Amino acid sequence: MKCLKIFKKVTTDKLNLRKWLLFFNKKKQYIFIVSIYKYDNMKGMNAKVDNRPIGMFDSGVGGLTVFKEVKKQLPNENIVYLGDTKRFPYGSKSKESIIELTKQGIEFLIGQNVKLIVIACGTATSQALEEVKKIYSIPIIGIINSTVEYLEHKYRDKEPQIGVIATKGTIRSNGWQNKIELLMPKAKIKTMGCPLLAPMAEEGWTDNKIAELTVKEYLKNIKNVDALILGCTHYPLFQKIIKREMGRGVEIINTGEKIAQNLTTYLQENNINSENKGQDIIYLTDTECNFIHVAEKLLGDKHISEKVQKADYLKIIR
Repeated sequence: MKCLKIFKKVTTDKLNLRKWLLFFNKKKQYIFIVSIYKYDNMKGMNAKVDNRPIGMFDSGVGGLTVFKEVKKQLPNENIVYLGDTKRFPYGSKSKESIIELTKQGIEFLIGQNVKLIVIACGTATSQALEEVKKIYSIPIIGIINSTVEYLEHKYRDKEPQIGVIATKGTIRSNGWQNKIELLMPKAKIKTMGCPLLAPMAEEGWTDNKIAELTVKEYLKNIKNVDALILGCTHYPLFQKIIKREMGRGVEIINTGEKIAQNLTTYLQENNINSENKGQDIIYLTDTECNFIHVAEKLLGDKHISEKVQKADYLKIIR
């Protein structure tokens, strides 16, 4: 009976099943487990692997908030990160320019032999994701769907107040609003464009008095919500200030966490997890910037500079 109880517990987690079988093998009890566990539920044990890296793309340092969460949940996955620091910020550019910039970033990452691409940029997700998915066969994931799906599950059959802060370009595109309205028709939505936050994050101004005053000014008209979506991947760098300003009753949604959870499921379902922990690579279109300093602080890695390379693929966008 003890064996059966443990079996019921561990078979709900396929990732840990192999480890538990090894344990029971030592105890000479694993034959009992295998005999009652259907073969079709054990296919994860024989899963294929794909040791190619994950590609990740952002206009600058903001996507590292996604990078950090993915590495936390998927430590064996290697990442090729592209920061388009030369043409930052994206939030003030036209939709046509953002689509072209995103296409260039995707083509660069495809050239690095990645197995899928995460657009770790709110502006590129909201304005270019659907367009580039029509062009490229490689799987491409953005930051909006996984976040709204999480909220839809949490607030099903309720009428929540959802706040969204993002760049002006993202808010203007209605990317977040359209998805929330589609999956959560009863939700009330409040939005606010915060154009100064991403440039401040690039400079490392995320925990000083200027940051506090700027965040307070942006959030003063978006209070009284159940959840606040940080719709730009730079904004989790201000998370402590934002939490303090919004108060305890508001859930602050870090889109990086939701992408990492979604990505974990996707890799498992498609049998493309990596088993070889290797070296992450960070490509920047302009290395003469504050990226490395901010990245070292965010990731707690004093050796970031050793991972950084120059990405020489730029085309002039007029």
